Amino acid sequence: MREMKKSLLAIAVALMALGSCSTQGNESQEETAATATNNGQAAIENIMTRTSIRQYKDQPVEQEKIDIMLKAAMAAPTAVNLQPWHFIVIDDKKTIDLLSGKQPTNAPLLIAVCGDTDKTTMPDGKGKLPDFWIQDVSAATENLLLAAHAQGLGAVWTGVYPNMERTAEVANVLNCPKNIIPLAVVRIGYPDEAPEPKDKFKEENISYNKFGGKKE
Repeated sequence: MREMKKSLLAIAVALMALGSCSTQGNESQEETAATATNNGQAAIENIMTRTSIRQYKDQPVEQEKIDIMLKAAMAAPTAVNLQPWHFIVIDDKKTIDLLSGKQPTNAPLLIAVCGDTDKTTMPDGKGKLPDFWIQDVSAATENLLLAAHAQGLGAVWTGVYPNMERTAEVANVLNCPKNIIPLAVVRIGYPDEAPEPKDKFKEENISYNKFGGKKE
């Protein structure tokens, strides 16, 4: 009988331990789910509150933040994983002034987001995706803008391509070879203004199942 009691006690202890582990596991799952929800909400808020900033403080952007922006940009989707982009980081004041042209800026940092047409060949070498670089580099530019905003920076996308005159001007200033095509020059710095983000959501820009289709 004594041995049986010991066995039953051991089983009870084991079951209690198992229950404790199970509860901890559930708590861990709940905590993980809560963290995922919070992260998701923060990501959506970052997208919805981002807006173009054109006035900046006289404060340089730290290299650590530049690195994060570039990593975020290169995390963008890319057709067949060709990654047809190149980024030129500009913090030289004379070069910034040359690139600004008729729209002068006090931004301490520019990043020229470029397409690399040498990286448009399919992996098997049997074809090219000559124009998909535009989509890929555009996605990279948006990632860069969002990463800037997430780090307390302000930025504005200034278009270059497909204005061929402007493209040639920027490429000339940056000494780009023929295969490197500037798509945009992003101005970046610590904001010295606080414009309200625009609400761009419009129901008329949405269709379901076909153009003009209504939600059932």
